Amino acid sequence: MALTLSELARQVDGDIVRGEPSFLIEGIAALDEAGPSELSFLGNERYRQQFLETRAGAVFVPPGVTAGPESAALIAVENPSLAFGVAVKHFTAAHARVFEPGIDPRAIIDESVGFDPAKVRIHAGAVVMAGAVIGDGTEIGPNVVVGEKVVIGSDCLLHALVSIRERCVLGDRVIVQPGAVIGSDGFGYETVEGRHVKMDQIGIVVLEDDVEIGANTTIDRARFGRTVIGAGSKIDNLVQIAHNVQIGEHNLLVSQTGVAGSSKTGKYVVMAAQAGVAGHVKIGDQAVFAARTGATADLEGGKTYGGYPAQPHMDDQRQKAALRKLPDLIKRVKRLEE
Repeated sequence: MALTLSELARQVDGDIVRGEPSFLIEGIAALDEAGPSELSFLGNERYRQQFLETRAGAVFVPPGVTAGPESAALIAVENPSLAFGVAVKHFTAAHARVFEPGIDPRAIIDESVGFDPAKVRIHAGAVVMAGAVIGDGTEIGPNVVVGEKVVIGSDCLLHALVSIRERCVLGDRVIVQPGAVIGSDGFGYETVEGRHVKMDQIGIVVLEDDVEIGANTTIDRARFGRTVIGAGSKIDNLVQIAHNVQIGEHNLLVSQTGVAGSSKTGKYVVMAAQAGVAGHVKIGDQAVFAARTGATADLEGGKTYGGYPAQPHMDDQRQKAALRKLPDLIKRVKRLEE
């Protein structure tokens, strides 16, 4: 459904910087693809040139931006990306997921499973094993496997091919993307007389409320006790969380990050792509890891780190800048020696 510029501004608590309040917006698109009746946003200075060249009819911009392409109306908002997300929900409402309870006859559900069939959706090929409990409003996708005595809270969404192994616990409003494995065995072995002897992994995984797990991510069960992903944390695709790890509340872990066994993070920790944490390491609240940062020892919170082993990000950048000068310095030394 189309919105006028003034209606759009009210929805996102924005201010019209330029444009007629009655101007009609009919859709959404990226800056480089938007047309004269579509909305876009400037959320990163990297896209400044696309902003200046866009054909969009309107653009969400940060406060203080008053100039742009002549054809575009401008709406100033504190967070253009978040405001655009609100607009996306409006313009795509007709295609949004709608929860419809129902049990596909091709699902396999043990008779001891605790759930209300009138309040749960279970798709074809799903297997729910003995003693599991499923909360109201939860949807279990095609070919999902829910192990014995698993507890799943309310309003959860498990996409296709997810595996939740025995006794693991999911809170409310948890989302697990396709192919993720929750509760696989931790990687624990002892070498005895030249052979690797597997150590039993008898703990569980707990995903607290409002956690989201990305596609093909794996979270290992504890050797004993619990591997925990704290409330509100969001984990990207292809992330590995090892046994007995404690991820704090509202963490963000980006693709291909790995956290080794028994490590612990505080609240609001951010790890960019391919970051790594060695075993038994503690990371403080609000620490930020640049891409490919490797933490081998405990790190304070409230700082940004880079490099391997992890160090304050600016120190890492200065060292890398110095290394780039090394070939020229070697040539100068050789000339001096000659």
